Amino acid sequence: MVDLTPLVPIPAGRFLMGSAEFSADETPVHVREVATFELEQHPVTNEQFAAFVADTGYVTVAERDLDPADFPGVDPAVLVPGGLVFTPTAGPVDLGDWSQWWRWRAGATWREPGWPGPTADERPRHPVVMVAYEDAATYAAWAGRRLPTEAEFEYAARGGLEGARFAWGDEEFPGGRLMVNRWQGRFPYENTGAAGWVGPSPVGTFPPNGYGLVDMTGNVWEWTTDAYAPRHVVPGLADTAVDAGGRRNLLGSASGETSGEASEVRRVLKGGSHLCSPEYCLRYRPAARSPQSEDTATTHIGFRCAR
Repeated sequence: MVDLTPLVPIPAGRFLMGSAEFSADETPVHVREVATFELEQHPVTNEQFAAFVADTGYVTVAERDLDPADFPGVDPAVLVPGGLVFTPTAGPVDLGDWSQWWRWRAGATWREPGWPGPTADERPRHPVVMVAYEDAATYAAWAGRRLPTEAEFEYAARGGLEGARFAWGDEEFPGGRLMVNRWQGRFPYENTGAAGWVGPSPVGTFPPNGYGLVDMTGNVWEWTTDAYAPRHVVPGLADTAVDAGGRRNLLGSASGETSGEASEVRRVLKGGSHLCSPEYCLRYRPAARSPQSEDTATTHIGFRCAR
């Protein structure tokens, strides 16, 4: 039996949530209170998720057959299990069109996420990816835990620093040191690797934050329980109604853009990932957030549990 991730106690407190520096959906900056809770030190790993599957026989969303009724007008022959796989381009492309580097790949699962190289079994300490929201929530329940809220995640990611841009402070490279697994080079075609890793890195490769948590930014995006809104929902502000809808096509949504016929709740992702690049997606910050359809599984989304 593989051990669960150690839980780190996070003290109750008040903090400034959000940022006015980058994206409109990170606003308004506001005071938020968080009660005492515990958060896993690192994202759930491949070996931990494998133990859950072995114990329960669970089948992830990406492994299940697709119902043609959910995709009217789509050729049933292409409705096969799979997920979204990042595929580098041959050279510079329009960064406004995410479909140029995301591909639906039949057969992509958490065991074989679709990138060249080792499988999940050969990367036991890497974060599990290709997990949809239901997969993460089901694992959390099995572990006797739950997924964190957006406010809990951001508060914990800040590590006790008030209003800092990054999880370790305002300077991206303190003392010239790379602090996070994010894209190195020209996105989306040239990546020289973060500390030698192209793609997810083993949990704990990069320094912990002030609470002793690792990979709270970078490496993989992580699911939270909050439904996405185009701005933070703050009591008393009338223009912050939750956007709990969202529409997707067979490709789903890798960037928050949605289209198609099937309607699905969108949840907030936090933390950014190994695909975040300063020239495209400077989201390896505590305040950063992204909407994602619950039923979408990709090569850059994982999770950790709270209690």
